[in-house]
Amino acid sequence: MDFADTLSERLRSFGDRPCIEFERKWYSGNDITSYIDEIADALARAGLAPGDPVGVVVRNRVTHAAAILGFIGARRPVAMIYSYQSAHSIARDIEKLRPPAVVLDREDWTETVAEAVAKIGAAAVVLTVAGVELTARVGRKPTEPDPTLAAAGVHILTSGTTGPPKRVPVKTQVLQHTVLSMTVGRSMSPDDPPELVHWPFGGVGVCQLLTGPYVGKRTVLLEKFTVDEWVRAVKTYKITTSGVQATIIRMLLDADVPAEDLASLEYLPGGSGPLEPAVRDEFERRYGVPLLWAYGATEFAGSVCAWTPALYRRHGTANRDSAGKPLPGVQVRIVDPQTGAGVDPDEKGLLEAKVEVIGPDWIRTTDMASMDADGFVTIHGRADGAINRGGFKILPETVRTVLLSHPAVRDACVVGVGDRRLGEVPFAAIETKPGRPAPSEAELMAWVRESLPSHHVPVAITVVDELPRNPAMKVMPGDVAALYDAP
Repeated sequence: MDFADTLSERLRSFGDRPCIEFERKWYSGNDITSYIDEIADALARAGLAPGDPVGVVVRNRVTHAAAILGFIGARRPVAMIYSYQSAHSIARDIEKLRPPAVVLDREDWTETVAEAVAKIGAAAVVLTVAGVELTARVGRKPTEPDPTLAAAGVHILTSGTTGPPKRVPVKTQVLQHTVLSMTVGRSMSPDDPPELVHWPFGGVGVCQLLTGPYVGKRTVLLEKFTVDEWVRAVKTYKITTSGVQATIIRMLLDADVPAEDLASLEYLPGGSGPLEPAVRDEFERRYGVPLLWAYGATEFAGSVCAWTPALYRRHGTANRDSAGKPLPGVQVRIVDPQTGAGVDPDEKGLLEAKVEVIGPDWIRTTDMASMDADGFVTIHGRADGAINRGGFKILPETVRTVLLSHPAVRDACVVGVGDRRLGEVPFAAIETKPGRPAPSEAELMAWVRESLPSHHVPVAITVVDELPRNPAMKVMPGDVAALYDAP
């Protein structure tokens, strides 16, 4: 059996046993497969063929989880659409993708979105939070979807590293690698404590969602991460490991969670951005839980380098700053940014990776890295100056372009500034056009929010008479960052 068949079979094998906990309520395997069947029936009644793609305005909710698992199991192409953006932005995504059907929560079924669905002649399946109401709305004419959606699998979203978020197709057969990147170093059994899922499904968070059902384990699903709910799940179910981000580690430390509440944890794999050594050391000192940091990207459908517990026990002390070694089926090399030639061990360059199940091509990243003679990979930051906001990567130029489109803005500069919880956040300074009244900070934030996902919105925007520039008239980002008045 391939990945899709195995996923479907194991989901249905849960039967009346608990499968997914959401908002402290357990849903059985029969509940999940019932939602899957109801959604499939609604799409069939709307005239969709089994292989037609759908767009999902995705939220971390149990019916959305069922929809995604069902689509993957049925080999139906599914394109993720971020829900945490304005209704106008959701509508623009729908009109661009032109899927034959859109699956979305009632919360996102706004007049603006409904108009976009009607405009392209699509169907809509509207879900309630509890999953008790499914409504098929059939458009007036058939739609011709974006041809990039033809491949079966999940079209997940990047966080905007090279501009506005783009969709990366992850074919069904590649999803085996995503599960491996979540489970490397672990032998898993259906009797193990449940998987704890909290990363947004729209991006690589779908990797977390797949792991439990694929191996026949229960899943605890959080709509979003909170310290209280995450700790409750760890304590209640004696969870031994769970994927985390640097932001989560900082939040747990800030909340001063009692060590006994995390006593069941054996280790925490992490990624989606760098973790400061001081934060890592403080967490491990306080809780005695090793942090096994990995490196990956949306384009790789998960991690390409990681620590296993065994590798950490042997080499963790000597290689604490590295992201471990390449995973099985992955090759990594470091190349000169200008020539593309390989560099010597320990020399910095751009990281390239080749993932066997994705294809034979080397994929170049914008991450500076080095690899030692023993194969340990160390990440040294981004070559493109992107801001890493708690795992969501933001290209400053993307936000600047939106600010410059405001009729009162003459010039703008967007920089990353330090934030104890999120690591880094965007801050902006603008010049106004002569004779134009200065827009308020709230107006400018709303302007950015209208065009980009919410994590792109600067934490503060200041209006200056002139942006600081050097003699060549280039704006000096360091001087702009100095204008930030941290709360």
